[in-house]
Amino acid sequence: WYQRRVRGDTYTTLYSYHIHVLFWQGNHERVTDAMNLKDEFIERFGLEGKDCDIATGDPAPGHEMCVYPVEWVALAPFTTGQFSFFIPPHQLEETSAWMLQHSRDHDLFIHPNSGCETNDHTKWYRFNGDRWPLDPSVFTCDFPRCQPVD
Repeated sequence: WYQRRVRGDTYTTLYSYHIHVLFWQGNHERVTDAMNLKDEFIERFGLEGKDCDIATGDPAPGHEMCVYPVEWVALAPFTTGQFSFFIPPHQLEETSAWMLQHSRDHDLFIHPNSGCETNDHTKWYRFNGDRWPLDPSVFTCDFPRCQPVD
């Protein structure tokens, strides 16, 4: 697990990560290509049948890599369609490198999961491609290891 400085000498542990692929859900060509990318990632990392059984905001220390359902409409905090993967820290480098090299024209949003949802999505994140606006007003957990209910 990795730790991130919050203030002063205090660190927040980063228990896991999400890799999100954002796409225009009204564009058939973009949707088709995004679903192909999703399938390629699932095949590359052996995630067939490994659907996530945890809430999207749960840092879930020790949980294995898994696949969240596709969000076909904009659901906050996201402002477009998207899909995501839950990534344990020891697999972040390999999975993010693969996604960065294979994302084609799709925009990526990678963030940690510490339990501090607002900071995870607004301070401790990385976009690759276009930076989409987010709506952090939906977050209910802002302390380490907080586990929101979806």
